[in-house]
Amino acid sequence: MHITDLLQPCCVSLRRQVDSMRAAEHLLVGLLAKGGHLTDAAAFESDVFAREDLGGICVGGGLAIPHAKSTAVQAPALAALTLDPPLACDTPDGAPVRMLFLIAAPADANDLHVQVLAELATLMLDKDLCAKLEAAETPETFCNLIAAQEGEPPVETTPQPSRPEHWRFVAVTACPTGLAHTYLAAEALQKAAQERGVSLKVETNGAAGVSDPLTTEDIAGAECIIVAADRTVSTARFVGKRMVSVSAREAIRDPGAVLDRAAENGVPVYRGGDGFRANDWKELGREAYRHLMSGISHMLPFVVAGGVLIAFALLFAQLGAPASITDMMDTVGRAAFVLVYPVLAAFIAYSISDLPAFMPGLMGGYLAQLGTTIAPEENWVSSGFWGALVAGFAAGLLVRLLNWLGKRLAPALEQVRTGLLTPALSLLGVGALMVLLVNPPLGNFNLWLCDLLDGMQGDSRLALGAMLGALMATDYGGSINKAAYLTGTLALVNNQYDIMAAVMVGGMVPPIAVALACIFFKNRFTRAERRTAPQNLLMGASFVTEGALSFALRDPLRVGPACILGSALAGFLSVLFGCGCPAPHGGLFLIAVIHNPTGFLLALAAGSALGAVLLGLLKKPIES
Repeated sequence: MHITDLLQPCCVSLRRQVDSMRAAEHLLVGLLAKGGHLTDAAAFESDVFAREDLGGICVGGGLAIPHAKSTAVQAPALAALTLDPPLACDTPDGAPVRMLFLIAAPADANDLHVQVLAELATLMLDKDLCAKLEAAETPETFCNLIAAQEGEPPVETTPQPSRPEHWRFVAVTACPTGLAHTYLAAEALQKAAQERGVSLKVETNGAAGVSDPLTTEDIAGAECIIVAADRTVSTARFVGKRMVSVSAREAIRDPGAVLDRAAENGVPVYRGGDGFRANDWKELGREAYRHLMSGISHMLPFVVAGGVLIAFALLFAQLGAPASITDMMDTVGRAAFVLVYPVLAAFIAYSISDLPAFMPGLMGGYLAQLGTTIAPEENWVSSGFWGALVAGFAAGLLVRLLNWLGKRLAPALEQVRTGLLTPALSLLGVGALMVLLVNPPLGNFNLWLCDLLDGMQGDSRLALGAMLGALMATDYGGSINKAAYLTGTLALVNNQYDIMAAVMVGGMVPPIAVALACIFFKNRFTRAERRTAPQNLLMGASFVTEGALSFALRDPLRVGPACILGSALAGFLSVLFGCGCPAPHGGLFLIAVIHNPTGFLLALAAGSALGAVLLGLLKKPIES
């Protein structure tokens, strides 16, 4: 029996990245299951792992041959896998594993697997053949090299699955909130692709979930992958493909340049991995920002939903609803606030080092929430957002370090490492860091900051409101806008509702100001721009600042100052009028629970009017 008789192209995977032998074997079992050779993939995988525990699967020369006889195997079969980078393994010659073959034999196959094992070992003695197999570009080429060595005819090329369209490029877009930037980036890329006459499919990772998900066929047929995201998205599926990574804002601002960059021949092939392995500080900072935004994007629903429930509790209490109902809503909303910092830290850690980092990140955020120190509990002060931030990054990096060190352990200790050592050591490390080094100084910093904000009255409080309002209009949902919004939500947690009101009204002004300018200064805008007025009014009323983004990108020197000054005035007036907002989102739809709603509406109207008038004065008449 020849190897060619047992190995099909559909059971070959090339240049994959794995972090353990078990992970490699899992991929091989998946290939056999996909090829229809197994009746129960889980049972066969268990048999493979049991055989691996007996040792002897790494035969040297960069080759490993796991194998098993199992009742879950329908007929004898092989699966093959090449690795890039190689995997450290306990081999006779100390060489890392670069290629694996998995032998699947039926339970009643006597010594068939031994024959195949001997055939493979003999075949792989040819170092030139091994080098050619590792360099093979396609599974068909891989199988044909073996067929030629065995004197067999070439295998038939596996027909490619039919798909309705060939995508030259595919893209994934995402932003921290999953709202405007996600879809604006997708729209901008699609428009640029149409202008260049190339085909593009875009997967959007929005607040409502993934839309138009990329299939395996889409990815396989793409010449380059574009990831336009401000938070971490799944990229493991892109290993082995050319990939360009940019921010969502960069894709909105200059989508043509992003597509041109993707079309260049020098785009590197993605080999897996994620942040903190970059070769330059700029890329390092970008990855750190994405990990941070991944945590914030998971944290915000707790803040928004919790704040809205608290606001509804206040509203229903004013309307005379039963106390049992309002107390329940208030309790649930405040419970959501308790989870804000643990969730933030957990998902930062998860973004950095995947599932093993989730638990220590969650616990680090919980310790930050409590302010746990070695002092008596009555002296604990929450380190809050900053403590959770430190906990998330520390947990992710510590787990990454432990995984790197764990690869030096014997393969037989893999389960002990992943099931006991990594969880226990990461929790101990993060816990000690938070209790001894992080919570004491950051807790005191939070006390000082709260006292500072409480003490900011009169002119200083008005200046704070104006500054936060202006920051909300600086980059229309970008990092500065998110920082200002985060300030408002953190103040909300501390019951400083006037700061949240200034943030909200400042974020509502830009789209409303642009819409009013389109209505009252029609000769300053194109017909297409004027048609966006109704949707911008709705977006402004809903507290979606990104409605003005497209206008700012086209004319930043005029739109930017007009919106910033309008938002600054609105923030200033909201504090002056004593407005307070107990919810972090909702805009005018929560006007009934805003403290001094009349003052809030006056602040919004004044800021929007100022922004619209300035736009009318700054922009020059055009021919529509």
